[in-house]
Amino acid sequence: MNGGEAILKALKEQGVDTIFGYPGGTVIPLYDSIYDDDIRHILVRHEQCAAHAAEGYARASGKVGVCLATSGPGATNLITGIADAYMDSTPIVAITGQVNLSAIGNDAFQEADIMGISMPITKHNYQIHDPDTIPSIVKSSFDIASTGRQGPVLIDFPKEMQVRELNKYETTLIETPGYNPTLKGNIKQVKKACKMIKNSQKPMILAGGGVIAAGANKELEKFAKIIDAPVVTTLMGKGAVPEDEDYALGMLGMHGRLVANKNINKSDLLIAIGCRFSDRTTGKIDEFIPNAKVIHIDVDPAEIGKNIDVDIPIVGDAKNVLEMFNKELNSYKPNVDAVSWLTELESKKELLKPRDNYDDVPLMPQRVIREISEALTEDSIVTTDVGLHQMFAAHYFNVNKPRKFISSGGLGTMGYGFPAAIGAKVACEDDPVLAVVGDGGFMMVSQELATVHDYDLPVIIALLDNRKLGMVYQWQSLLYDGRLSETDLGTVPDFVKLAESYGINGENITKPGETKKAVSKAIKDNEAILLNIDIKPNEFLPMVPPGSAVEDILGEYELAKDFEDN
Repeated sequence: MNGGEAILKALKEQGVDTIFGYPGGTVIPLYDSIYDDDIRHILVRHEQCAAHAAEGYARASGKVGVCLATSGPGATNLITGIADAYMDSTPIVAITGQVNLSAIGNDAFQEADIMGISMPITKHNYQIHDPDTIPSIVKSSFDIASTGRQGPVLIDFPKEMQVRELNKYETTLIETPGYNPTLKGNIKQVKKACKMIKNSQKPMILAGGGVIAAGANKELEKFAKIIDAPVVTTLMGKGAVPEDEDYALGMLGMHGRLVANKNINKSDLLIAIGCRFSDRTTGKIDEFIPNAKVIHIDVDPAEIGKNIDVDIPIVGDAKNVLEMFNKELNSYKPNVDAVSWLTELESKKELLKPRDNYDDVPLMPQRVIREISEALTEDSIVTTDVGLHQMFAAHYFNVNKPRKFISSGGLGTMGYGFPAAIGAKVACEDDPVLAVVGDGGFMMVSQELATVHDYDLPVIIALLDNRKLGMVYQWQSLLYDGRLSETDLGTVPDFVKLAESYGINGENITKPGETKKAVSKAIKDNEAILLNIDIKPNEFLPMVPPGSAVEDILGEYELAKDFEDN
């Protein structure tokens, strides 16, 4: 068995059924091994999309995604996707070709120090110097990527290691000094936290992506109902609890729901689970939850106390810790004040329900997202690109199951949504997958229409077309006195004809009702389609200006005055 054959065997032992990749000179031996293997390889049209597809696969399935590229530019093209996975704690293993060991450091053709380049944006990385270590390196990479705070691991694979024969095939874990994630919470801290919860009159739960990564959604639902607390989420936490439930107040932060943003600072206790208190969630730190005690539960101790002072830190896996809480609070009956607080917020949620019943032409994005929601089932997966359309989707699309809303959070990577949808569809073949994208981001990755066609992947692309770089356009309009600098896209293709040139069906959407009809038909027909949806160019979402408190929303809803009056 040579190195190429060994790495494929080791990957399959870790449950890998699909690799997203793009060949090149230093991985030809590995691709020669793939030729004779039954592992599925999806040929993307750009290496960055291989990484994003691996992310979508991982986020939809809960498994580790795998991407593969050659050395030099192939490896560096993976970097944006690896960085995205690092910021959003997504478990992927990236395999890169490398020049022969003897040539490393000599500026050989297509050589890049991918170990050094990737070090700040991976949990760990390995370079193979002995083919006998390949099985152990693969096993260790998957262990590191999928445990503790999940994230990307890189394996750099010099060309001659792919053809060298193994003397032995052993899959022992490589010792990694210092890596020993704490998964079970400290019971003393849990008991202290429970006492604080019992004394709270206005508790609130903030759920982040760590809840979904840990598979802790059922435990969180039970916990919220035991203590009668409202739940707000980060962008990454959408789906941690069913957003149609009365106690679910929606997303918090820069583009959060008004009921969440206006009430977070009235809380006297914030229980944060699996979130990192990013600036997009908290707004101005000094004015965030000024009167609240904080319980922070996170598997990564580095996040606790990093941005927000914490009264009770609990390091551990969200599922394990919430199980401990639920056991401790099993017979707890919430006090009258806490029950009254939840009832008040549930009524305000209904009062401040975002409006989406527009009949305007060009179409309002709120109406478009509503129609998409009405056409999809609870098992459908929605991915988004990054920009204003992303926030409209996050704001107006209720998610009732985990792993059904997949978006780039921390890095905010334009071009993410479409390839992530490809990965999600490969992972979950039976679930409808729809990508909400903007015209700007889609043009960065539109070549993946070829991938969708060649692998017969029935992905629905809902392209919200406003001929603008919408998010920057909004900022310039609201915060820079309308000085619109380079946010008009100018010439854009006829997206329907572009899709058709790749053999993909396309349809222009211009009237209310057409989006729902087209999405429903695409799901029924189980076919790929690009819907070019003509939306109003200057329709903006409420937003918290950078450096402002979460309460200081610009462009609030029409019902905002009613909120203040009540």
